[in-house]
Amino acid sequence: MPELLAVSDLAVEFATDRGVAQVLDGISLSIAPGEVVGLVGESGCGKTTLARAILGILPDAGRIRGGAIRFKGRDLLQMDARAVNDGVRGRAITFIPQDPWNSLSPLFPVGAQVMDLMKWKSPRRDGGGPTGPWPALLSGYPRARRRADRDAVLDVLRAAHIPEPEVALRRLPHEFSGGQRQRLMIAMALLPRPDLIIADEPTTALDVTIQAQILRLLRALVKERGVSVLFTTHDLGTAYEICDRVVVMYAGQEMESAPTRTFFERPAHPYTRRLLESLPTADGDLQEIPGEVPSLIAPPPGCRFHPRCDRATAECRARRPEARTLEGEHRVRCLYPLNAT
Repeated sequence: MPELLAVSDLAVEFATDRGVAQVLDGISLSIAPGEVVGLVGESGCGKTTLARAILGILPDAGRIRGGAIRFKGRDLLQMDARAVNDGVRGRAITFIPQDPWNSLSPLFPVGAQVMDLMKWKSPRRDGGGPTGPWPALLSGYPRARRRADRDAVLDVLRAAHIPEPEVALRRLPHEFSGGQRQRLMIAMALLPRPDLIIADEPTTALDVTIQAQILRLLRALVKERGVSVLFTTHDLGTAYEICDRVVVMYAGQEMESAPTRTFFERPAHPYTRRLLESLPTADGDLQEIPGEVPSLIAPPPGCRFHPRCDRATAECRARRPEARTLEGEHRVRCLYPLNAT
């Protein structure tokens, strides 16, 4: 299957008061056109850092020290920053945040904010316009395109199940419920007609009932439009509901990648097995993973899970295993995977 996005051996480090943290350590993953890939793992494993690296919005303390991020065959890390900002970020690749409240200004009607997005990221914009340090001050919004963009906005709001979209555009963000604000974020991510949406735990702040509605809506809309999604989450149930394939991360390394059914029925990495066993059972029992997540400032060598793994050997402690294919699209980085033949 062709790759829309291919992250290869990506390494990202952060400068902290206690030293340099190796937040991503040679991580690799791919996403095919129209595929929904779940990126799962415990808090602090590097999911959000990976999403930000793909978007090119790492904080100042972060630095990419190796690897490649190829999108439609071009390495985003080697592209001109202006070309990425104008043609990729916010257009070909869009973003759904965890908390929509922080992404909307409380002072302006939703319509003004959506149309400001469309002024610069509309699929009807030819990508030209003025160059230099102040392009926003020198470029107008052609009347005909503005009308077409507004019609497209209303259509997408209807598809996102926003009631009375023309009225909704005149409302302030606080006049929407949490679920409606997240629907707005989904609509805004779809408006530029992207190839890829990065959704960073977009249902975490919602109650369970609304979560299910948002997940069904998101999956229906992206499948209808053929959009790929990188869906980061710590919730395995959410990954099961929406994802075609799951990639599990641990302490900045990817451990396993498999189609969703295979991932849940035949986990191959010891960490994946432990992660699934930690889910609550019907009688409420919980199984913790022994040990602690390692420090990213002084991480263990080799496989980062080896201090907590009951199958680890001296070789596991000495070097990180290469990714190996078990069957089909099921890949694992482990010297002694479970269920391997």
